[in-house]
Amino acid sequence: MDVLSLAGRSKRDRHSVMSRDTLFGILLAIQTGTGFLGNSLLFALYMHTFFSLPHKKKPADGILAHLTLANALTLLFRGVPSIISSFGMSPELGDTGCKLVLYTHRVTRSITLYTTSLQSMFQAVTIAVHGRKWAWLKNNISTLIQPSIFSCWVISMVIYSQVILRVVANRNTTDVTSGYYGFFWKVTTYDHQGAVTFLSTVLIQDVLFLSLMTCSSVYMVTVLSRHHRVARLVRSSVHPSRSSPEHRATHVILIMVFCFIFFYSTNSFLTVYPHLRNKRNWQLQSMNNFISSCYPTICPFVLMKNENRISRMNIMNRRSKTFIP
Repeated sequence: MDVLSLAGRSKRDRHSVMSRDTLFGILLAIQTGTGFLGNSLLFALYMHTFFSLPHKKKPADGILAHLTLANALTLLFRGVPSIISSFGMSPELGDTGCKLVLYTHRVTRSITLYTTSLQSMFQAVTIAVHGRKWAWLKNNISTLIQPSIFSCWVISMVIYSQVILRVVANRNTTDVTSGYYGFFWKVTTYDHQGAVTFLSTVLIQDVLFLSLMTCSSVYMVTVLSRHHRVARLVRSSVHPSRSSPEHRATHVILIMVFCFIFFYSTNSFLTVYPHLRNKRNWQLQSMNNFISSCYPTICPFVLMKNENRISRMNIMNRRSKTFIP
């Protein structure tokens, strides 16, 4: 009787775990699909503006085009494997497929970090107080954007080439290995010195961009608070002051930076924690995958708050339809 009760209890536990995994897979699918569509919409807008409406192009469109592209690829190559594993499936990607998925995800994640940092620095220079020390940078920052982003793509692709060299398909998910592992991949041979060099390079890069992002954000907050104090003193009851487009864009960038730092810090902690305990926890990794996809999902909808060209395009389409019989 005790054996039967234990068997029934274990069966209910397995069913409960499967139900949780299925619900998590559905939630992750909604998150990935929503974020991918939002980023794709904005990327299409920037490409349409660049090729068809160059007179409406904004200086920051180049940064945001790379950001939305990186977000969409990150969601696609990070979210889809997690969704598949949540539904209990384990497709044979092979060594080449695992290398491609993980390499693309790591490179695009790095581009997301860099473009968010670059966007915050660009906005800080845009609202900077007029003066000689800002004059050269303000006049030349637009020409420096594309070369800097291209350099970041190249550097990130070189840094994460270690993924191509060392990662293979993990055909036995119960095999606990040292070093980096995932649902479908693992490190072939763990080299302590190579791992330290690789992680140190990534850490230096991430700390540098996060520091630049934080410094530019603190500067923008200082400028906005100073402007708010001045506007409160000169505000008229008849003509109340309205925030300028630059200040509205600054608020959007600050929200993006706050979201990025929060989700990046949480993701980093949940990535390092299992390695410190030397214990594999697939549920924790699934939650970490969800958290790491939050910023790419939220980002396009935050940007849409300051993007009036989408509504203008809808109005133009409606007007064109009214004149077409």
